[in-house]
Amino acid sequence: MAEGLQKRLQSELEKFQVVQKDYQKYVSARQQLDAQLNENNLVKEELDRLEPGASVFKMMGPALVKQDLTEANQTVQKRIDYITGEIKRHDGMIRDLEKKQETHRDNLNKLQHQFQQAQVKAAAKA
Repeated sequence: MAEGLQKRLQSELEKFQVVQKDYQKYVSARQQLDAQLNENNLVKEELDRLEPGASVFKMMGPALVKQDLTEANQTVQKRIDYITGEIKRHDGMIRDLEKKQETHRDNLNKLQHQFQQAQVKAAAKA
């Protein structure tokens, strides 16, 4: 009985660790997306300050290429929209993984309790 419980406990612990690793991965990616969003918002603010017809340059490889201000604004806005969508997707995944972690944590606590009870019974019989 205790051996089966120990295997179930070990299996549940491994599942919990996998979910924890995924959670950390998504939190890290979410932080990177947040930094990218802030950077793009700063670029948007700078572009909004420019007068119509101002020269805007875009880095393409080692060269700077002139770009239309309207096109630059659209490009930055598309990037902001995409990053915002990715942040929402990551937030959803993080919430799901938090729920999974909680479920695994509850299961681990139940199995640990059962395992401890089995050990006490085994000790009492000995």
